[in-house]
Amino acid sequence: MATALVIDGHPDARSLTAELARRYAAAHGDARVLALRDLDFDPHLRFGYRERMPLEDDLADAKLALQAAKTIVIATPLWWGSVPAVLKGFFDRALLPQQEYRYTSLGLPQGLLPARRGRLLLLADTPWYAAPFTGLPAQTQVARNTMRLCGIRSVRTHRMLGVKGADEAKIARWLTRAEQLGATDARRDHSDSDAGRSGVPTPAASVRDQAGPVEPVPSSAASLVLG
Repeated sequence: MATALVIDGHPDARSLTAELARRYAAAHGDARVLALRDLDFDPHLRFGYRERMPLEDDLADAKLALQAAKTIVIATPLWWGSVPAVLKGFFDRALLPQQEYRYTSLGLPQGLLPARRGRLLLLADTPWYAAPFTGLPAQTQVARNTMRLCGIRSVRTHRMLGVKGADEAKIARWLTRAEQLGATDARRDHSDSDAGRSGVPTPAASVRDQAGPVEPVPSSAASLVLG
C-alpha cells in the first residue's frame, strides 16, 4: 500500500508537470502516481449536489487511494488563473460531502481525509516578478480551498514560475527539487508507519495499490513539453 499519493493533473504525459510527479514518486519509493489523464470518468458534476452520480471504477479506486495516503501531492500547471479541466473535474467528482469533508452544525468545514501533510507543485508561465501583480489564484484554490478544506492541515506550495522561458539548468533544478521533496516525505511517512507499529494510532484505510513501475524519464530536460 503506497503511503504517498501524487496526483498528476496535466493532460499530457510528456509535460514538465508529469515529469515532476514521476521524479517525486521515484525518490519517495512508496508513492503512487495518479495520472488523471489515464482515468476513465466523467469530469462533469452533472446534477450538482442535488443528485449523487454513480462512481466509475477508476474514480472509486482513486477515492480509496485518497483515504489511504499519509501524504498527498498535487502537481498542476496554472491555466487561465485556474487548473486544467481534468483536475477540476476530479475535485468535483471525487471530493464529496460526508466523505472527504462535511460541515458542522455551525457551518464550519471539517476535513475527513486522514492525510495530514500535502504539497502543491504549481507551474506557471508567469515570471516571478509579475506574480505579485497577477496573483496565483490556483494556489489559493487548491492548497486552501481544496486540500486544507478536506483535512490536510499542512500544505506547502512549491512554485515553478517562468516555465515558458526556463532553460535546461533551471528545469534540472526543479526536477532535482522534486526528488528531494520525495525523499524527505519518504522519511516522514516511514517514521509515521514505525510509530503506528509501536502502538501510536495512525489513520488506516484500504486501497488497491496499482502504482506499478515508475515510467522511464527523458534523458534531457529539453525533451519535456513545458507546463
